[in-house]
Amino acid sequence: MDRAETGWSASTPTPRWRSILDRALLGNHPLTEEEQAQAQGYQVAPAAPPIAEQRQPPRVEAAPPPPGYGGQLEWQPAQQSASDQMVATLRRDFGRPRVIAFANPKGGVHKTTATVLCAATIGSVRGRGVLAWDDNELRGTLGLRAGSARHARTIRHLIADLTMIEVAEGPALLERLDDYLRHASDGSYDVLAGEESPRFAQRLDPHTVRRVIELLRRTHDVICVDTGNNVESTNWQTVLQAADQLVITSVPREDAAFTADWMLDLLHEWGMGQLAEQAVTLLSCPTPNPSPLLDDLAKHFATRTRAVAVVPYDPALEPGSSIEYPMLRASTRKAWLQAAAVIVERFAR
Repeated sequence: MDRAETGWSASTPTPRWRSILDRALLGNHPLTEEEQAQAQGYQVAPAAPPIAEQRQPPRVEAAPPPPGYGGQLEWQPAQQSASDQMVATLRRDFGRPRVIAFANPKGGVHKTTATVLCAATIGSVRGRGVLAWDDNELRGTLGLRAGSARHARTIRHLIADLTMIEVAEGPALLERLDDYLRHASDGSYDVLAGEESPRFAQRLDPHTVRRVIELLRRTHDVICVDTGNNVESTNWQTVLQAADQLVITSVPREDAAFTADWMLDLLHEWGMGQLAEQAVTLLSCPTPNPSPLLDDLAKHFATRTRAVAVVPYDPALEPGSSIEYPMLRASTRKAWLQAAAVIVERFAR
């Protein structure tokens, strides 16, 4: 692929990015959506309104009975709140085990954080059957930031014993696999840690990756995968090919957004255009003050992916230490509840 066509290595931004950069430079003189569309030759599709903001039908209550009426008074049930609807979505039957891949070739765009918090959110609602897998080939940190440190076993140890584990069935399989997993402090999800020592870093071949995925599908309903940064890796490509849902993670920075945009172009070129079009873009705010680029990036990725979700800054995440879902602000947990519901809604029956 000629990367100049994607704007990845071009000296000037491609047309669809001009409005974004212009607005950042103009400050208090932003372009309107109509002006952007006229300048760039495409129509900006409005992002879907957040679930929490969707209008609910008004609650209808029965009128009081007339005097002397001896019949039973019937009340209409109250309508579900937005949060109740999101919880209901996450609790539905997903049809079969689902793989959710979190991807962006750029480092520092909250892939690990998003993988952990999506697993924690879904696991806290479903109660079991959710796993976060660190498939980063270059010493990922998911295993350090999530799950108990009850042992030091990682994907390397699982692969070494894979043949022995695969033959097990039922409770015996769960018991054997559990020896290689870590667990969230509240038990809401499991963790398969990536290799944490660079001395043992290895690239997994496609056959082994598929075997691991099939094994995890036998024991878990939802597998959230941190894919790492190497799009040229057959490991990375195999996970994307097996994914039921792609989540593109980014922060409101030009370099992070350019990389995500380039990756979408690459997926279309590789024959995974439907996966790209049905993706959810997750924009994470790394600072308390929202970036002026946030709205522009949300509008842009709404034209390229199925939905865009924005999750706020939370001081509990800033140190980069262990991620404890219950320690997040209530507003942060609610935003993640909404984001997780949007991510799984396609296959929630």
